[in-house]
Amino acid sequence: MFKTRKDFKYQMPAHFGGGKFDPEFKLLMKAVGLNLSYETDGKLLENFIPEGFELLKPEVHVGFTKFTEINWMNGGQYNVINVGAPVRFHGKKDTLDGSYTLVVWENRTDPILGGREESGIPKVYSEIEDLHVLRPHYFTNASYNGNTFINMGIETTGEVTGNELDELRSQLSSLNTLGWRYIPKVGAPGSDLSQFILYPQAMEIENAETGNASLSWTELTPMQSPMQYGIVNSLASLPIKKLNPAILFSGSATLHATGSRVIE
Repeated sequence: MFKTRKDFKYQMPAHFGGGKFDPEFKLLMKAVGLNLSYETDGKLLENFIPEGFELLKPEVHVGFTKFTEINWMNGGQYNVINVGAPVRFHGKKDTLDGSYTLVVWENRTDPILGGREESGIPKVYSEIEDLHVLRPHYFTNASYNGNTFINMGIETTGEVTGNELDELRSQLSSLNTLGWRYIPKVGAPGSDLSQFILYPQAMEIENAETGNASLSWTELTPMQSPMQYGIVNSLASLPIKKLNPAILFSGSATLHATGSRVIE
């Protein structure tokens, strides 16, 4: 009969086998991304921030990234739209600043499964366009069942150089991504597992441009997206008071999945 090994790591269906856990393994990939942020109503945003966290700024951060040449996918690729907010975690043992992940959309199943169950990042599926490029304009969107719910873009105005580039590289060289790992009970209300997670990540920026951001949310109906309309409509309800300058970048990313840990 099939038996698990203590030094192995498994994903469902576990009975087909897993692999030996390597604590030094890092997820490596090339990255092209577009980062936007906007000021919103802090009181409304706090409705989506769990107790134990402090909202540091009334801001929503939205990032599109296309990952390619991914080592753990044997050279594969996928697209991501990440939505988060700047927070400070106040726990019994840990106090740290980071980005609390509100939702991550991805267009491939593989990274969704690992990110949800193993690292506590709330990942869900959507169709995500590659960047459309007609310089100086760059644009992308995400949709579900053909229904677009976010449009985002940049009109670049110049390269990021000198001290500003050094500062950007420093900011992205170490990222505290925070998530809520929530596993519901089977056949009953409540959870079997509820814990906050630190998922350390890093970006190595090769070059970057800044410019004018554009972003819009479109609400969905339950018929258009039975499982996700609540996510989209909650984000769409947050007013966009001021769009900050956007950043378009290219470089590489390192995800320290094996370095993830529970924060308390």
